[in-house]
Amino acid sequence: MKIVLAYSGGLDTSVLLSWIKEKYNAEMIAFCADIGQEEELHGLEKKARNTGASKIYIDDLQEEFARDFIFPMIRAGAIYEGQYFLGTSIARPLIAKRMVEIAKKEKADAIAHGATGKGNDQVRFELTAAALAPDLQVIAPWRDERYRNEFPGRAEMIAYCAKKKIPVQASAKKPFSSDRNLLHISYEAGILEDPLLDASAPKYRGSFNTLSVFPEDAPDKPEFVTLEFARGNCVAVNGKKLSPLGVMKTLNKLGGKHGVGRVDMVENRYVGMKSRGVYETPGGAILHFAHRQMESLTMDREVMHQRDALIPKYAELVYYGFWFSPERLALQSYVEESQRDVTGTIRVKLYKGNIMVAGRKSPVSLYNPHIATMEADPTKAYNQDDATGFIRLNALRLKVAAKVQRKIK
Repeated sequence: MKIVLAYSGGLDTSVLLSWIKEKYNAEMIAFCADIGQEEELHGLEKKARNTGASKIYIDDLQEEFARDFIFPMIRAGAIYEGQYFLGTSIARPLIAKRMVEIAKKEKADAIAHGATGKGNDQVRFELTAAALAPDLQVIAPWRDERYRNEFPGRAEMIAYCAKKKIPVQASAKKPFSSDRNLLHISYEAGILEDPLLDASAPKYRGSFNTLSVFPEDAPDKPEFVTLEFARGNCVAVNGKKLSPLGVMKTLNKLGGKHGVGRVDMVENRYVGMKSRGVYETPGGAILHFAHRQMESLTMDREVMHQRDALIPKYAELVYYGFWFSPERLALQSYVEESQRDVTGTIRVKLYKGNIMVAGRKSPVSLYNPHIATMEADPTKAYNQDDATGFIRLNALRLKVAAKVQRKIK
């Protein structure tokens, strides 16, 4: 049997690689996706082979991640439950997609992952596999009672690695778990399982500031940033043309410097429970805000309102793992049509955790100052007398209902 494992070289996946190989008598192929986590990859190939892998793929997927996953989601304006920028959610289908490609190339029988049976990631990995390779087997050790009995905690994992001479750097207890990529870093579990704990308290300043400073520690002087958009995509920052990856890296640095994009929320997991997460999404927060401001100037009212009605559903599909589903692809088609004229320039001001608009312009702006003006309309495009009939017609049903209710009373 040949199995492709999502592998990072950390404690969990090191144990998984060895355990799966032993239990399934399998040839193991390790796969590590570089999606901007900036973890140390040096020596990972040697470590994977020493742990039992016959081969390892270490793929830089950052440009694809930004271009084909983050940017389409930004064009849709998607935020889950009004707060979460979907950083982890949008990364999983890309990782799973590449795992499937490797499995096909290597003629593997299965893919394996280390997502727990309580989380969302297991669903995201496996729904992607189902959509792209329906006949491929998926191995999820955390849903295997044998695995859970053998490793009820980190101490047992560390002891297992010592016994098997697997080199890992791990402590028996971590204050939380984290996951980083190009769009964000998330923190959950451990001390964060107490929803009353203030993750912004001074004593935690060194723990929850990987990508961004706390607003209190941000510069006392605001910074202005200019973003240029073409058909819904940011194509330049401060006058410099950039690829989607370049945009994300640039905005992450700018946003992180000023402490923007920090979120502490209790969210509803797809599997049914609530969980508390702390997120840093500096670049994504700026991009989302600026994109919305660009739309406000260029998008037709009814198109915007209809697209906005779709945002919660789109965000749910991403969060739940349905990136490759027909319904998400159908929604994306509407999104792309809506973005046709979302072109222009936005200037934003970053200050102490805040993102504020500081000007906007577009060659296809639908804002007409001559019509909108409160002064005399030189174009005569709007006759205020027309509003009388407009209001009378819209008020008709309200008047009828009010008279009927008055009779009943």
